[in-house]
Parts: sequence; C-alpha cells; structure tokens
Amino acid sequence: MKNTLVRLATVATLSGTLAVTSALVSSMLVSSALADAPKSGGTLIAAMGTNVRNLNPAVQSGIVTGFPGSQLFAAPLRYDEDWTPQPYLAESWDISDDGLTVTLNLVKNAVFHDGEPVTSEDVAFSVDVIKEHHPFKSMFAPVESVDTPDEHTAILNLSQPHPALMLAMSGQLMAIIPKHIYGDGEDPKTHPRNTENVIGSGPFKLTEYKSGEHVILERFDDFFIEGRPYLDKMVLRIIPDPAARTIALESGEVDFAAFEVAPQNINRLKEVEGLTVTSEGYGAIGPIDWLALNTTRGPLQDKRVRQAIAYAVDKNFIHKAIQRGTAKDAPTGIHPDSPFHNPDVEKYEVDLDKANALLDEAGHEAGADGTRFGLTIDFGWGELKPNAEYVRGALKKVGIDVTVRASADFPTWAKRMGDMDYDMSWDTVFNWGDPVIGVHRTYLSSNIGKGVWSNTQGYSNERVDELLDMASKEPDADKRKALYTEFQQIVADEVPVYFSNTLPYHTVYSDKVGNPPLGIWSTSSPMDMTYLK
Repeated sequence: MKNTLVRLATVATLSGTLAVTSALVSSMLVSSALADAPKSGGTLIAAMGTNVRNLNPAVQSGIVTGFPGSQLFAAPLRYDEDWTPQPYLAESWDISDDGLTVTLNLVKNAVFHDGEPVTSEDVAFSVDVIKEHHPFKSMFAPVESVDTPDEHTAILNLSQPHPALMLAMSGQLMAIIPKHIYGDGEDPKTHPRNTENVIGSGPFKLTEYKSGEHVILERFDDFFIEGRPYLDKMVLRIIPDPAARTIALESGEVDFAAFEVAPQNINRLKEVEGLTVTSEGYGAIGPIDWLALNTTRGPLQDKRVRQAIAYAVDKNFIHKAIQRGTAKDAPTGIHPDSPFHNPDVEKYEVDLDKANALLDEAGHEAGADGTRFGLTIDFGWGELKPNAEYVRGALKKVGIDVTVRASADFPTWAKRMGDMDYDMSWDTVFNWGDPVIGVHRTYLSSNIGKGVWSNTQGYSNERVDELLDMASKEPDADKRKALYTEFQQIVADEVPVYFSNTLPYHTVYSDKVGNPPLGIWSTSSPMDMTYLK
C-alpha cells in the first residue's frame, strides 16, 4: 500500500455577512500570520540535565543522546503530534501487501555534513550497525536484509510483518550514519567519531563537544529541507543540578529545557511570567513509574497478595503528595498518550477491607502483633525513595512489614533487578514508541531475568505471550489495539506490576521560543522548525 505523506500549506478563507467584520477578521489573520511566521537566525540556549557521552543514537539509547543525536543525524521518518509518520530522509515509502518488504524512497538532495551524498548504502549499513550494537534488539530483529537497487531506494526485507518498524525509523531509534566513516573497521560503539568531528545529515552540525559542559551545534547550510533549520546555533548546556537549571530558566540565562522532572521545580516555574511549562510531547518516550513485584518469591507468587498490595497503596497520595499534581495516572504499562492504551482496566482504588480479605483468603493471617509477613522494597534512584517509604507505611496498615532497602549506587540496584534478587522495587520504564520496543520486554516469559528492564518480575502467562506475539505481527492498527486491550486487562488482573503514574516530564521554554518540540518524541526529534521570535 502506498504511503506518501507530504506536508501541504493550507489557506483558510473566512466570509461574513458584514463586510467590515470580514475585513477586520482578514486584517487580524494577516497580522497574526506575520507575528507567528518562523524567523531565521539566533542562538537557542538549552539545558540538559545529564552529561552526554555518546552523540550517536545508532549505537546508544537514551534521551540524553537523543537530543543532540536527532539534530546531528537524520532518520527516514519523523512523526507529528498525532502519531502519524511524516517524510524526512525518506520522501515516500511502500509497504507490500504481505508486510514483508518496506521500500524507502530517499530524497535526492541529502548530503552528510562533509558533503558526501546520503545513499541507500548508508541506510543498509546503518540497519546492520543498529541491529548489532543498539540495545533495543526487537526494533529491527525481523529485518533480514536491505536491498539497494539504486542510490535512492532501500528495500527492507522482513521475516514477518513488523508494524513496530515504522516508529523505529524515527530519529531517536534509527539514525542514518555515514558508511564512509563508520565502515572503517573500528567498533561503531566506541568509534572516536561518536563524539569528535561527528558527521551526520541532520539540520545541525557539531561545532564543539565538552563532556560535562556543553554541546554546541551550528546550522547545516546544505540541509536537505530548503530554508531549514531556522536557528543559526544551539548551545546545549549540561546542568545536572535541577535547582541550578530552574534558576537559569527563571533568569532567562537558558531559553529551553526538556525532561524536567522535579515536581517542586515544575510548579515553581509555572509561576514565572514569560515561561511556558507543559507535559506535552512525551507520548513516544512513554515514561511510567511503577512498583515491580517479584512473582517468583514467597507470598508474591499468589495473585491475591499482589492484588491486596494494589488495593492498599493509595495512588492519590502519590499523585498529590509526592508528585504534587504534576503527573498523570498510569493504570497500565502502555503510556496513556499511546494509541494502544486501554484505560478500561481495574484501577485498584484504595480499599483496605478488600486488601485484608484477599490476604486472609491467601492464608496469610495476622499474628498477635498484626503482622502477616515481611517484604523488602528497593528503589532505582533517589527520586523514588519517597515512594518506597510511603509503601512501607501503606502496607503496614494491612499487616505487611516492609523494609526499605537502599542500594549503594545505580549498578547495585540494576544488578539486583537483573538477578531478580528483590521482593518489590520502584522503577521507571520507558515505552520507546511502539509496544514491541519498550513494553513487550517486561511481560514476555522468554525475557525473564535477562538483566535490568527485562521481565524482572518473573511473570509468565501463556495468553499474554500469545497476544504479544500476534500484536507484533498484526499490520491492522484496530486489530493490534484489540490485542493490546486484552493484554492490558490480563496484566491489570494479575498485577506483576503495580502501575502508578507517568513520570512527570515537562518542557519549559521562554515565550521567545517558537515551535518547540512538543510532538511525541520531545527533543529526541529534529528541531529544524524551532525558531526565536
């Protein structure tokens, strides 16, 4: 089926019964259009909260690489705010009726920052590198080969239909890297050109990278979209301290920041005149806070115990007292902004009577001191410690004695999770666009105990495995949604994970910033259309 999408300019025509009204409206429209028209030039000062050690998204996952990486490297597709793929390096594409081939028709005028043309050979090379070196193995696993019949045609041959491929072809996940540089025999994962003299075909080129300090990007004049990017320069300042970023945004020292997560700072910035603070733009990132439950250990092997825990934990407290109203409810493992999200599942509104009854039914009667049994609870990073402390108090009300266990550092916690050496743990997990990429890994029985952010709950359900397998191959969006709807209902009933809230990521930008990245990928998307008013 042919899928050729091209952005078209539209002109709205208004008419009215009174000529004066019509003229006034037309005048207002012209003035508004002039005021809002993108302007070229200027330097955007942006803040990044974490140091970046690799600028190449083809070999490194994560939002900190995605921000500069999506500016330096172009991808076949880009996405609008409605999850609709749009042309980028691929001006059009064809998907065969059987779903086994995806043909990318590349733009004819794309060149890398060193002037070399972007060809189908670069696409084929990039797919091979991503398959071998990117941590998300499910993205391109069904891609068996890439044919290159001419310089501007790349044909991806699949072993099975793979609808997740469309989202995988966007900037965060499928950077097209130059074969003439990375094909020199060096390991792409540790290639020196990942941080020095980086060459991509994106809207900006690298001027300077200083680890722990900044990434400076300049306009690429030969970018394949005429007139873009609008900005002359982007300075990405690395400011790890959230308080320091907040002060920089308040003072106007910084124009823009994304992935701001501290509730107190978010609410503080909402009061600053001249700043916009929004949670829009993170649907494909899909960050969710949840309480992982090890279904292979002790009392947690019983579904009734896991349900009791869910009924004893008050989400409203987490949302209001801990997140301070900055996060949305997340009743399932598929982010609420995703088209596959199913809100019609058991929400586990707090009910201590039901929790106690389930624990009694499961054979865990309270002792003389009111205690039924004990569990430990871990947390991945400091921001989740309040959640762990809260759960300790909440479960005490139903006779579960919880010990909060801190880890010496992140690797210690990650090893505990990967080894499934825990009872309960707060965690933050990303959807990464399509459920095949970031959701399936948590629930497939074939992925149990494969390291942190695998199926560390030890969860196994044959019907869930079947549903996820079918959804990974189903090309029809409505049928896929039906499969994921049933999947979410089963998981909500069996509670291998207690879902709490979306991570309260927010974008903060000055009123002088036009068209900030508020699509589904936030700053993990090209910012060629962002401008300074």
